[in-house]
Amino acid sequence: VLINLTALSTLPDREYRSGLAEVVKYGVILDAEFFEFLEANINGLNSRDPDVLRHVVARSCELKADVVRQDEFETTGLRAVLNYGHTFGHAFEALSGYGSLLHGEAVAIGMICASRLAESLRRITSRETQRQASLLTALMLPVSVPSDLLQRPDDIIRCMMLDKKTEGGELRFILPSRIGHVETVKGVSPEQAIRSLY
Repeated sequence: VLINLTALSTLPDREYRSGLAEVVKYGVILDAEFFEFLEANINGLNSRDPDVLRHVVARSCELKADVVRQDEFETTGLRAVLNYGHTFGHAFEALSGYGSLLHGEAVAIGMICASRLAESLRRITSRETQRQASLLTALMLPVSVPSDLLQRPDDIIRCMMLDKKTEGGELRFILPSRIGHVETVKGVSPEQAIRSLY
């Protein structure tokens, strides 16, 4: 993979920040040390510092490539970890009308909802959720579900039921057990999922 970092300087600010949501995701799902690097380099990320971006892009590629290499044909379930925040996020993206929320913005909100869900299942503490919310907020990404979507819980559940991780009509989520590690969790009720929106 050849990546020309100068291409990042051509992105509008909102598109650039949208991409950072996926970067934060890699820290949460696979690499606590990388997450700490992001926390320590917020200024560099916000100013598009080339040295910071070089490390961020390289590490993100390494992490994704490692997952894909281990589950190239999506047979072991490992690759599903890449969808952290996406079950909620895809629903928000679709229901808000594609373009109202950029993909990364929807995923940022979805990660916080997923983390709240993990909290409610006693898999993590509020501190892990707060660390994610603080980092995303510092990167100027949204972390709250838009108020108009909060009025549409049934539509959100319907959208989530279409998610590729749903199996036999059962919601499944990628949830953290700590920063740097996530697992697939089955048997989440629609009511539990909706409570995580707030």
